[in-house]
Amino acid sequence: MALKEFRPLTPTLRYTQLDSFSEITKDEPEHSLTVPLRKKGGRNGYGRVTARHRGGGHKRRYRLIDFRRQRHGIGATVESIEYDPNRTSRIALLRYADGEKSYIIAPLELKVGDTVMSGPDAPPKPGNALPLEKIPAATSIYNIELTPGRGGQLVRAAGSSARLMGVDQGYAVVRLPSGEVRRIAAICYATVGQVSNPDHFNVSLGKAGRTRWLGWRPHVRGVAMNPVDHPNGGGQGKSKGGGGRQQLKSPWGKLAKGKKTRRHNKQSDRFILERRIRKRKK
Repeated sequence: MALKEFRPLTPTLRYTQLDSFSEITKDEPEHSLTVPLRKKGGRNGYGRVTARHRGGGHKRRYRLIDFRRQRHGIGATVESIEYDPNRTSRIALLRYADGEKSYIIAPLELKVGDTVMSGPDAPPKPGNALPLEKIPAATSIYNIELTPGRGGQLVRAAGSSARLMGVDQGYAVVRLPSGEVRRIAAICYATVGQVSNPDHFNVSLGKAGRTRWLGWRPHVRGVAMNPVDHPNGGGQGKSKGGGGRQQLKSPWGKLAKGKKTRRHNKQSDRFILERRIRKRKK
């Protein structure tokens, strides 16, 4: 994938970098593999806003992605590489030998006409889904299952990949993109390769309007509000929290930085061999 830059004819275009979409081969999705997607505006089932700064945006349809890859031993031909507005990666439309179609998360460098397969006998090449115990060590993988048969849950964002370090006593040792080293049941499936669209995080939208097209509304800082609206509001001029020094908090009074959110003594702690790499404070 390549990024598209613009001549700096306006202040907006000076730092704009957008997708070139050069790898996209089809403009319209396969309608039989899409369902309507209703806008929620960040609200839960009770109508309360639980995710702020959401709303509006372009109309979308949800693409049904095959995360399980349960059609074992049947080859599928890649018909097209498509854009998915609901995720950062590209998706690939597959046609199986019996005529059935499905979408998968496209790996890097997958081309139209390539053949992919899933199952324990599939060769370990990009796009093929195999049990972790059948994948060679030091292979890059993505779309990793945590529970056998449930479908891939880990490593699905654009450009990401995990590394299989080895298999021992029925468990595979996997280094995740965060740096965490984790044990996963060796019979769980994963897809070989790296997720497509690695330049997604280098995109610069350039203007506020393009952010609104994606369904993101303006974000107002808590320190810019009044005390009645936010715990960090108020004070004379610019101040961190109500005129005095205090820790930054969420609108509901919870600590916004540094608080550990993972539950103590979680059952899956026994599968974590190394914790994720923490960023150093500047």
